[in-house]
Amino acid sequence: FARWLSQKSITPNHISLLSIVFAVFAAAGFIATLYTDGFAKFSSFILAALFIQGRLLCNLFDGLVAVEGGKSTPSGELFNDIPDRISDPLIIIAAGYSVVCVSYGDVLGWCGALLAVLTAYVRTLAVSIHAPANFMGPMAKQHRMALLTFACIATAIEQIWFEHDYVMVIALVILNIGTLITVWCRTAIAYRYLENG
Repeated sequence: FARWLSQKSITPNHISLLSIVFAVFAAAGFIATLYTDGFAKFSSFILAALFIQGRLLCNLFDGLVAVEGGKSTPSGELFNDIPDRISDPLIIIAAGYSVVCVSYGDVLGWCGALLAVLTAYVRTLAVSIHAPANFMGPMAKQHRMALLTFACIATAIEQIWFEHDYVMVIALVILNIGTLITVWCRTAIAYRYLENG
């Protein structure tokens, strides 16, 4: 598929920008759960999960098309990174607002979004001061999106059987704790490299 894309007049930057569109639709799926019930609510969570995966596929294919089609550009890193900084908060904040079984779902969403951006900031800062780029977890971007995809599917099923969304709450708590650990680990590794290098 990447080879087919590379033969079209589609650039990696286009694909990177498309990831924001998928993130907007995923966020809309989360918000739609507040205004629907029954099968419509179930479907909204499933659609959110599918659009999250669409966003991740864009993140995969932009790099593959750049390599496969020789379409990398000097500005490619901007388009590779900035859309992620928009997409992550959109999805995580919307997931927080989708929670209705507790009053602090929105807080979990905002904190998770802030920490997600902070992980990227630490990585970029480390590179700018000549430490290696670090994409490790335990809650890097792909781990956060995998967790939310699972939470969407599990919450959709939970809605049908129990009509609550505690799975999403647990997922957001795990996301926050895991992302905080990720920030700490990336910072510690950069610190050790710079001090010992």
